[in-house]
Amino acid sequence: MNYRHAYHAGNFADVVKHAVLVRLVEYLKGKDKAFRVIDTHAGIGLYDLASPEAQKTGEWRDGIGRLLETSLVPPAADLLAPYLEIVRDVNGGDGLRRYPGSPLLARRLLRRQDRLSAIELHPQDAVALKGLFDGDFQVRVMELDGWLALGAHLPPKEKRGLVLVDPPFEQAGEFDRLVDGLRRAHRRWPGGIYALWYPVKDHAAVAAFRRSLAESGIPKILDAGFEIRPPSAEPRLDGCGMVVVNPPFTLEAELRALFPAFMKAFGGTGRWSLDRLTGENHTA
Repeated sequence: MNYRHAYHAGNFADVVKHAVLVRLVEYLKGKDKAFRVIDTHAGIGLYDLASPEAQKTGEWRDGIGRLLETSLVPPAADLLAPYLEIVRDVNGGDGLRRYPGSPLLARRLLRRQDRLSAIELHPQDAVALKGLFDGDFQVRVMELDGWLALGAHLPPKEKRGLVLVDPPFEQAGEFDRLVDGLRRAHRRWPGGIYALWYPVKDHAAVAAFRRSLAESGIPKILDAGFEIRPPSAEPRLDGCGMVVVNPPFTLEAELRALFPAFMKAFGGTGRWSLDRLTGENHTA
């Protein structure tokens, strides 16, 4: 599986991921106390939709492109307003030429007391990310293997916050690394919110991943699945999912409003699901 950010920026899976991210950050802002967002696979932060990579696939047209053209109604319209406002802002009201990645979305939502740690391993991407946030004292950009951040950088000094894990799925075994990384991180910081994105392409691998999470011994795991089309014999991206550990009590109701709106906007013929893989006091 290959899921490079630049090729797929703004596609339907990006929209799902980023909408969940925004709702989690907005929830954290409900209390005055500071929090930190840790983005373990941050990418470059802002994507040119006219770039050769984005133009090669054109996936943004059927993702954020369609969503911006959709007439949304409450409550979905209200829930998506902070996200879509940032998308429009980075484009200066002049069509759709750029798309904000997860670190930029998170940064735009932070208050003065909040912080962002953006981690990127690829040297060129890390340079671009540092340039994007140059001089911003609320952001720390690190050229580092994001998987290492799940150990060494937890817990943050703020003691509140969110860890977004969004690997590119370029290597075999990424699902196993997600489970192992989550176990390691949760031991160090059991009270943090964790959001793990994954592609739905190899359906057998996704099913095994979900079983591993259910048997992980980690309590309070919500799996939000969004499949834009039914499975087929050919290898393709049928959907995506977001695993959220310690989900806010508001999240399920919000996703029940958002996912049907997404399915309508994207012209999907698939399904969506919200499954509690483990309960409040789960043990393996």
